[in-house]
Amino acid sequence: MNTEYDAVIVGSGPNGLSAAIVLQHAGLSVLILEAKETIGGGLRSAELTIPGFLHDICSAIHPLAAGSPFFNKLPLVEHGLEYLYPEVAAAHPFDDGTVAILKGTVDETASGLGSDAAAYAELLAPLVKSWPGMAPDVLGPLHFPKHPLDMAAFGLNALRSAASLAGKFKTKEARGLWAGMTAHSIQPLTNLATSAIGLVLLATGHLEGWPAPLGGSQQIANSLSSYFLSIGGKIETGVHVRSIKDVPSAKAILFDLTPKQMLEIAGERFSPLYKWQLERYRYGMGVFKIDWALDGPIPFTSAEARQAGTIHIGNTFEEISQNELLTSRGQHVDKPFVLLAQQSLFDPGRAPEGKHTVWAYCHVPNGSTVDMTAAIENQVERFAPGFKDLILAKHTMNTKEVEVYNPNYIGGDINGGVIDLAQLFTRPAFRLSPYRTSAKGLYICSSSTPPGGGVHGMCGYHAAKQALKDIFHTNTSL
Repeated sequence: MNTEYDAVIVGSGPNGLSAAIVLQHAGLSVLILEAKETIGGGLRSAELTIPGFLHDICSAIHPLAAGSPFFNKLPLVEHGLEYLYPEVAAAHPFDDGTVAILKGTVDETASGLGSDAAAYAELLAPLVKSWPGMAPDVLGPLHFPKHPLDMAAFGLNALRSAASLAGKFKTKEARGLWAGMTAHSIQPLTNLATSAIGLVLLATGHLEGWPAPLGGSQQIANSLSSYFLSIGGKIETGVHVRSIKDVPSAKAILFDLTPKQMLEIAGERFSPLYKWQLERYRYGMGVFKIDWALDGPIPFTSAEARQAGTIHIGNTFEEISQNELLTSRGQHVDKPFVLLAQQSLFDPGRAPEGKHTVWAYCHVPNGSTVDMTAAIENQVERFAPGFKDLILAKHTMNTKEVEVYNPNYIGGDINGGVIDLAQLFTRPAFRLSPYRTSAKGLYICSSSTPPGGGVHGMCGYHAAKQALKDIFHTNTSL
């Protein structure tokens, strides 16, 4: 079959870029189509508040990118990517002025957890040891692992609810630190498998740190695209694909999109069963996002929080767990769990001298248009008295505006769909390969496939490998 390209990728987020690189590296002719004028999906950066203040529009801190088995095979440093590391990876302050921190080795973090030091080390030390060999299995589709015993040990804890595994800890410090990590799951902490993301984030934190790219998250996308172009790939921006007919002819088309857009663009090509499965795909809580330009650094009461790249704001495990549960049930809480990043502390080029940029969001019901600015700012002020006095300007996005920015964020869901037990390995549909659609040559490579959300490129990597096998009868050396 004569086609314009061997493969076309629709969408230039980290997974679309990763899929394109795998296919181009295998010697194919590959085109990326991006609806926006700038590539990157959730990796874009821009001056959202005041000229000279550079903000990350979506993702900000990148432990999974730094530890990505795929990204680490690529010469991204040669294409301009440099990670910067804060002195403290993450801090979790409490009302009494104390703090729990993720920093350095397992023992360094455990030393700040009082009587839970041994329990923390017992939980994390074996995982940190086995993670480098096990990461490709965890960050992929369901299959027989290369390290079955390590995977079994991981799974026994990962499949438990965060609330259940929190029972290992007695101190507010360890329980609070665990709550902040597992709340990245964006679902009630009583749900099964909410421990998985907490374990992964802690393990990668100990091994890779929690860095941010010099010059903003856009630099990850820029380095990936630079490498893709250097090996012969092609990118076209400003191309909004509304129908499969808008895509140039190709032997394989990979969509870095969620099931909702897939149905709109190519639904007529799918079988009734596959369409039914995609229509039943579930999206989770959304986010309300704020970026601030500040007149100085945030005056957190805790010295460690003033040194941290990431702050988890929500106080105790009990408070965070309750508020995440209420949010999942459609309520807007007064004291939401807030994820906050202060990148300019360790990347001073993000703001004019002496000034700072800060990034934060909280979880809200999917599709919410409620303004959570006051609630988020009150939470920050709670642990950093005087914070509000430093605000020079702010930029906010509710879930509708988040979705306009990136149509993959359905109702503000930045994970590409709920990553609960029912959609952990069967996202977006229960199939032998989650990346294949029911139409030959059409694939899905977004975070709506395993292993799910996060900047790691592994969804795109595995989808491209599947296409190579099915359509081109080859494999990749990457």
